[in-house]
Amino acid sequence: MSIPTGPAGPLRFPDTFGWGAATSAYQIEGATKEDGRGESVWDTFSRVPGRTRNGDTGDVAIDHYHRYAEDLDLMRDLGLRSYRFSISWPRIQPDGTGTPNQRGLDFYRRLLDGLHERGITPMATLFHWDLPQALQDAGGWESRDTAQRFADYADVVFRALGDRVPAWLTINEPKTVVQNGYLTGHHAPGRRDPDAAYLVAHHLQLAHGLAVGALRATGSDSRIGPALNLHPCYPADDSPQAAAAAHLYDGYENRLYLDSVLRGSYPEDLLADLGPHSRMAQGIRDGDLKIISAPIDLLAVQYYTPIYVTADGGTAHRWATSEAEWQQIYPEGMYDLLTRVTRDYGPIPLTITENGLPTPDTLGTDDTVQDNGRITFLRDHLTAAHRAIADGVPLESFHVWSLLDNFEWDQGYDQRWGLVYVDYATQRRVLKNSAVWYRSVIADGGF
Repeated sequence: MSIPTGPAGPLRFPDTFGWGAATSAYQIEGATKEDGRGESVWDTFSRVPGRTRNGDTGDVAIDHYHRYAEDLDLMRDLGLRSYRFSISWPRIQPDGTGTPNQRGLDFYRRLLDGLHERGITPMATLFHWDLPQALQDAGGWESRDTAQRFADYADVVFRALGDRVPAWLTINEPKTVVQNGYLTGHHAPGRRDPDAAYLVAHHLQLAHGLAVGALRATGSDSRIGPALNLHPCYPADDSPQAAAAAHLYDGYENRLYLDSVLRGSYPEDLLADLGPHSRMAQGIRDGDLKIISAPIDLLAVQYYTPIYVTADGGTAHRWATSEAEWQQIYPEGMYDLLTRVTRDYGPIPLTITENGLPTPDTLGTDDTVQDNGRITFLRDHLTAAHRAIADGVPLESFHVWSLLDNFEWDQGYDQRWGLVYVDYATQRRVLKNSAVWYRSVIADGGF
């Protein structure tokens, strides 16, 4: 099957557009017991029988900790201009506090130096779900103190690595921690406690704001913002009841995080729905929202799926799904989401830090991976992003999720999201058809 590379087509992105890809520490690094790294909640969670597919863990993952130079060469060969990755908190502070682990910091220094040597701009995420287990034992994100510990950790990282990082992201997908970690329980720490969940949401938002303040205190001119997974919420029918239900659903999915960061307030309808005696309402202190809404320089947006809300507050499917059953494939949602953020919150610079899907990838006898479904997905979503730019959205960059096949949380290694195929038995990397296509898109500045 041919790869739809083609000559440069009619969709041209700005010359300065940041073509990138993304990863996260626990999903790729491995080396969980090396060079002073401490335990994380995902180390603990993934070792509990039945928590992950096939009992998979990130103990080895794709061995990026040892193979980072090879992976950097892959990024260079793809022509990436931007690489979004995360720093492992337990690799820097094994117990979540105190003196930093210099061997952990040295690893990220080597990674950052390698990116700069290859002309790739780093975008570093401070927290992508791997909370040190010692902090979880002390209450985790239910404890307000964890937000302060995060600010201390951020300060350590900013002062050690800040001269190498032009853009920082604070908290990756706080909503996923809330929903998957504390509502459904299928992510670490595996809780099912709705009242705790939204106190956790507040503390994650507070941690974000404290980290912004920590960066400003260093005098750095690096940029900073959160990374939010946002889902456009549509009424499933034309009834007033569905419209009202969709609006409240949007409060939990989007406005809880956007309003607090960009307006300094939580949605009144959401607070009313939770009630005045909820742990979240009781946990908000004077001054918290001023901290949370400290001015940011960019907003990282992650788009995977729309949500269709029924009159009774349930959800409905409208589009085909990927191998991830929760993901409906609807590229128009990308346009709606980007334009909504700009319309409702002003012209803050935006970056797409995750967009992609899993496909049933296999390595062929000719040493290729025919993942043309991923090409179609990315082309259609980039088309929607291009239209948003044309309509005035200040979108600066786009990062495919993911650069490499990796440990996909509770799904283990069953789902392959990468541009690059990884043979987990040998750790061999092979460019998929989508990677070859993406390389031509980057070279052409469009398609």
